[in-house]
Amino acid sequence: MCVESDGCEIEGCSSSDEVHTLSGSMSPGLKSNPDLHPCKPGQKFRAALLRCRSPAAAAGILSFGNVLNYMDRYTVAGKIFICSFMVAAPIFGYLGDRFNRKIILSCGIFFWSAVTLSSSFITKEYYWLFVLSRGLVGIGESSYSSISPTIIGDLFTNNSRTMMLSVFYLAIPLGSGLGYILGSSAKEAAGDWHWALRVSPVLGMTAGTLILFFVPEPKRGHADQLGRRIKHRTSWLCDMKALAKNRSYVFSSLASAAVSFATGGFGMWIPQYLFRAQVVQKTAEACTKDVCSSKDSLIFGAITCVTGLLGVVIGAATTRLCRQRTERADPLVCAVSMLGSAIFICLIFVVAKKSIVGAYVCIFIGETLLFLNWAITADILMYVVIPTRRATAVAFQGFTSHLLGDAGSPYLIGLISDALQESYATSVLWQFLSLGYALMLCPFVIVLGGMFFLATALFFLDDRDKAEKQ
Repeated sequence: MCVESDGCEIEGCSSSDEVHTLSGSMSPGLKSNPDLHPCKPGQKFRAALLRCRSPAAAAGILSFGNVLNYMDRYTVAGKIFICSFMVAAPIFGYLGDRFNRKIILSCGIFFWSAVTLSSSFITKEYYWLFVLSRGLVGIGESSYSSISPTIIGDLFTNNSRTMMLSVFYLAIPLGSGLGYILGSSAKEAAGDWHWALRVSPVLGMTAGTLILFFVPEPKRGHADQLGRRIKHRTSWLCDMKALAKNRSYVFSSLASAAVSFATGGFGMWIPQYLFRAQVVQKTAEACTKDVCSSKDSLIFGAITCVTGLLGVVIGAATTRLCRQRTERADPLVCAVSMLGSAIFICLIFVVAKKSIVGAYVCIFIGETLLFLNWAITADILMYVVIPTRRATAVAFQGFTSHLLGDAGSPYLIGLISDALQESYATSVLWQFLSLGYALMLCPFVIVLGGMFFLATALFFLDDRDKAEKQ
């Protein structure tokens, strides 16, 4: 028997001798009180619902929503999406630090799901309307990316938070890979890529419903036991000044932008680069049709999914182990993984001309090392930023990552490649080489990101202590 707080009793919810309540537990000697009355059906449902609102369940639901977020984002990649995402993120960061976060999340996920589904029926005569719809989707998805990590940050702490954030940020490579696969598979199976936009909205609305019912709204700073010390929220201008002075936050945000630059450029151009490599090796013919083979996109998407899984798991385990030796483990693990990733990504352009398999092996190792830092970067933010400022911090970190990263990297790489092959436009070999030279910009930026993480390590302990004392 369980006793709900309003004095009704719920039978069959515990098999132990101890009597559990929604606020704690009572001694086994406590028996049913004659003043208690049977619960009404609505009260039983509410009590059962509360028992399902465990932190682990909430983190799982938020992670599922994040997978859908990135799957939809990379099903049809577009600059207008990234631009609207960047503009909206700071707004949702402000709202996320001041209002009910799960309501904002649910509204955002319902909004982008509805817009995505509607956009799948737009014909090519109204292309401008489709572009506008992708912009609206970016607004909806920015609410999710800006706010959901802060809920996990308030539900867990220390190694548990690192593990849950690792699961959450697994959605970036996993959702991106599924997006590539869904987009290319739908185009080949149905002959119309619009069908790819009719899968994620249904799942998205399901995730929004689960968030409303099963994700709690924890008090800011609850997991860090700072809730009682947080008396009031500072102004937005004060928040921005504090973040600008937070050296660990600034450097880790720049490092995150370097990762975004590389993943954005890779996602757009690596499948095309590998196809051109096969043309040079004479194992494939140059594509002159409207719909070309998507085999390389499928393989690259599958590799992205697997390396994402390995990366976040290895990253969480490595950080947990290294914390036993140094308190600066988080930024140092990120720095080492970035520098190692740059080496293997450089090797892609060395071996691709001779061996496609060798290129895929280098991609596999390079991406695994690159994805090590997704969750750790978020964990660094949770340590050095106070709870009432975290949504704003996450939002502006995302803004910086897109502005300096994937908002421009695919187009910059394309411009460099086009400029290089201009003199030998008809040469198949030069088309392959020019794109490879342009993609060499990625490992250079990754090394720069590794330097930023090393700078983060210098200031991490001081900034963490300041956040704990505020």
